[in-house]
Order: sequence, then C-alpha cells, then structure tokens
Amino acid sequence: MRVACKIRIEEKDRKILKKWSSARSTPARLMERAKIVLLAEQGLKNIEIGKLLGVDARTVGTWRQRYASMGLHGIEKENPRPGRRNPNREATVAKILERTTTPPKEATHWSTRTLARELGISHMMVHRIWRVHELKPHLTSTFKISRDPNFVEKLTDVVGLYLNPPEHALVLSVDEKSQIQALDRTQPGLPLKKGRCGTMTHDYLRHGTTTLFAALELAEGRLIGACMPKHRHQEWIKFLRMIDEQTPQELELHLIVDNYSTHKHPKVKKWLKRNTRFHMHFIPTSSSWLNLVERWFREITDKRIRRGVFNSVPDLIKAIMDFINHHNENPKTFAWTAKVEAILEKISRAKKTLNKYKSK
Repeated sequence: MRVACKIRIEEKDRKILKKWSSARSTPARLMERAKIVLLAEQGLKNIEIGKLLGVDARTVGTWRQRYASMGLHGIEKENPRPGRRNPNREATVAKILERTTTPPKEATHWSTRTLARELGISHMMVHRIWRVHELKPHLTSTFKISRDPNFVEKLTDVVGLYLNPPEHALVLSVDEKSQIQALDRTQPGLPLKKGRCGTMTHDYLRHGTTTLFAALELAEGRLIGACMPKHRHQEWIKFLRMIDEQTPQELELHLIVDNYSTHKHPKVKKWLKRNTRFHMHFIPTSSSWLNLVERWFREITDKRIRRGVFNSVPDLIKAIMDFINHHNENPKTFAWTAKVEAILEKISRAKKTLNKYKSK
C-alpha cells in the first residue's frame, strides 16, 4: 500500500502558501494547491484532503509530490504538455524566416498578424518563431559609418586618452546640447500609481530654448556646466574660460570635442594659442558615440528633461543646474573599455556588410 510522502514547510514558504491560499488575487488553481500543501503538512491523508477541498485524491497526491520534490516552483508552474506535432513544421519555420526578412510591397515590415494572414497560419506561431530566432521587424537601430579620412588617427588619439590618460593633466569630454525646449503641458498630468503609469498631455506650449554646455571630467566624473541662450563661438570661448577657472591651474587640460565649426573658429584658435594648457582632440566626423559626455546627456534627458514640465526658460535652466549640482555631490564617471583594434574590426565588418547590400 502506497504511503503519501510527508510534507515539511520552511517558514519562508509557509508565508507565501498562506498568502496564496487566502488572497483574492490568487488564481483558483494555485489557491487549491496551496491549501493541499498546508493540509498535507498537518498529517492528513490524500483522501481526507480531497474530501475537505472537493477534489480527487489522485490530484491531491500529484501536488503533494510536486511540492515535496520541487518546492513552491513545483505547484506554481504547470507541467509542460506536448502539443500535436506539425509534420510540415520545419518547412513552415523556413518560410516564416524567409518572408520575415523580405518586406511586403505595401509596407516597410511585417507584423505577426499580417505575416500570419499571408501564410495562412496562427499569429502566435509567427510570434514564437520570431522570439526563438530573435527577429524583431518592428524595431530598427540607427548607424553611420564615418567617412573621415583621418578616422584611424583621431580614433587612436581619443581612445588613447580614455585608456591611458596623461600624467599631471585632466581629460574632459566636452560638448553642447543645443535647442533644449522649455515645454509646458496644456493640462496637468496624472501621477504614477499602482496599475497605472503616469500620464502627460500629447500637446504642449513652447516657452523658448536654451543650450547646455557641458564638460565631463573623466577621472572622477565631476561635471562643469552652463546654460547659454546661443550657440556661437562667443559662448564657446566663455565656456572655455569657465573650465579654466574651475580646474587646477597647474594641470594640463585635454578636451575631447566634435567637429562643430564653432570649435574651430579663428577667434577660438587665437584664444587657445594664448591659453597653452588647453589641448583640443577632435573625434572623427559622424562619431558622436566616441564622446563620453553624450552618455551623460542621455542621463539628463531621460531623468530630468523629457518628462519635465517647464513654465519658462529660467525654470528649465534651474532644473538643469539642480541636476548637475546633484550629480556633483556624488560624481560618477563612465569607464571606456573598447580598444582601438576591436573598434576597427567592428567597423570593417560593418563596411563589408554595407558594401554587400550596395552591390545588390
């Protein structure tokens, strides 16, 4: 005669089982299984538990055994059940993969339902095949291969500063985030709450713009920032003076900047000749990813600007400067790890792929 296995419940499991057995939000099947385990711990037989809960004794034995061997996971998850095997599955999968990578004539990409209608199959099957093969037709990512004739030299110079910064010097990643808009919403949004995300009106009021000049000191992550109304060489020189004032005078300054014409203005060049501790390092064209301050710009955009509501430009500027001051209270830098060889190898593969599609 078979004897039901004994059940011992750990304290952490007991709290969860009691919650499952009584919470209104618990699915009925899971509530029943939790009650089976709790009653089984009391020494009741499967038949007795079945009578109390109105279920078959074999069902009680199944979940009792599942908990004894697998714990909470054993009663929370169903046993996988094999479905009916499609004899033409491999051919169907191959057809799905082929058609997915060939856009329809009337659109730029397939959806699960449009492709399912085209092939006469379930859209869930298309979804499963896409998930297994990591196909995401609804998503795209942007890229641009630099055409700078001095790409390798500039890349080597900038990455060298990241990986082997010079002694007795500061390396600063510098750029401008221009045309930041002070946007006000036409109606108040609703706050985030359980079961509902925060809301904002789709329309807005424009109250003007500002340009953020930022220099990220890469050794410690401290940021020097200023907001100015315009984006000319005059403002750039003013910001360079600010960097000069807020950094130790005994240290050389190596600035990583992009190729914006303001940075190469004749008056800027004259100023740099008079201030010899400044050394400019220009990234290759179309290579903003090489300037680490762009990574910090993403931080302030995601965390402070994009969802912000600003009644005026001064209100926007205050929010930006408060964010910078908060960052500088506990500064964190971004570590560059990619080596020149790895970057060049990746770009070489990208060029080969691009040339292959150009030749078609």
